[in-house]
Amino acid sequence: MAEVKAGDTVHLHYTGTLLDGTTFDSSEGRDPLQFVVGSGQIIPGLDTAIPGMTVGEKKEVTIGADDAYGQPNPEMRQAVPREGIPADIPLEPGTQLQMQTPDGQAMPVTVIEADDATVTLDANHPLAGKDLKFDIELVKIDAA
Repeated sequence: MAEVKAGDTVHLHYTGTLLDGTTFDSSEGRDPLQFVVGSGQIIPGLDTAIPGMTVGEKKEVTIGADDAYGQPNPEMRQAVPREGIPADIPLEPGTQLQMQTPDGQAMPVTVIEADDATVTLDANHPLAGKDLKFDIELVKIDAA
């Protein structure tokens, strides 16, 4: 039976959870995730867990934060003047907002705290600094 190698396109079902069991993403009810192994299209720790698998194989993979979304970068947090944010925008901690970079790119941010003068926004990936667990099932291999 064929084994996955770098450059192959794979199709897999997955459920991603935090170590406490909280699910953060899953392909359940959707088409399998499709990507080229070794191309950098997914987090490094998951990409390196796929080679050698065969169709129908299931695997549980635990990935440390450094091989997932990395550690939080303090420079990705910024306090902005509250008057620069429209009054109808909710600013409770944990609220996800979308900002625009100077070059027009959309950038998701999370409200960390807000007071009368400033709002602190965090542009780190929400899973930065977290160890992750994936239950994966290889559905198909399109050989390179």
